[in-house]
Amino acid sequence: MSRIPILPTILVALAVAGMIALGLWQLRDRLPRKQAYLAQLAANPARPPIAFPLVPDQRLLFRRASADCRPPVAIRRAGAGAAGFRLIATCSVPHGAMQVQLGTSHDPRAETGWSGGRVSGYVAHAPDGRSLIQSAFDHRPQAMMLVADRPAPGLDPNASPDLDAIPNNHLAYAVQWFLFAAIAVIIYVMAVFRRNRMVVVADAHR
Repeated sequence: MSRIPILPTILVALAVAGMIALGLWQLRDRLPRKQAYLAQLAANPARPPIAFPLVPDQRLLFRRASADCRPPVAIRRAGAGAAGFRLIATCSVPHGAMQVQLGTSHDPRAETGWSGGRVSGYVAHAPDGRSLIQSAFDHRPQAMMLVADRPAPGLDPNASPDLDAIPNNHLAYAVQWFLFAAIAVIIYVMAVFRRNRMVVVADAHR
């Protein structure tokens, strides 16, 4: 009897090769792209201001922008971490709508009498109600909003652009795939060793 089972070994080898390939893909492709993207975002605040983009473009995050916001359709609250809550207005603009983060407050019942007008600030992601699972299957770009430079009456100022808010986990993903490959090899070697030992013991008792 073969000491190494052929078919299971081939299947495990293919699985391990796939895991290693995914790890290398993260290192050689995804990580350099993400680093270049983050470098672009880091330079965006110093670039010339633009009109707020009504079509989401992830390359414009943290770019200085402005827009004329007609009277807000609605003002809602969203979590803002340590800042408490942020008030976000949905405004009418030509050919669509836009969202403006007016400011923050630690008061969950905070309100403002802001009635629209010219707004300047920087481009950021709007709150996304999709779960992680939904985001994995829904590839629509995340909506954007304009984070106002000056808070609306009764609110605290918004935070400055934060590059750390953009995750860069590709190195961790690569390490995970390599660990999965190593664990698969170790488990398989242990399984084969145990199988062969049981065969030897069974043969000795015949």
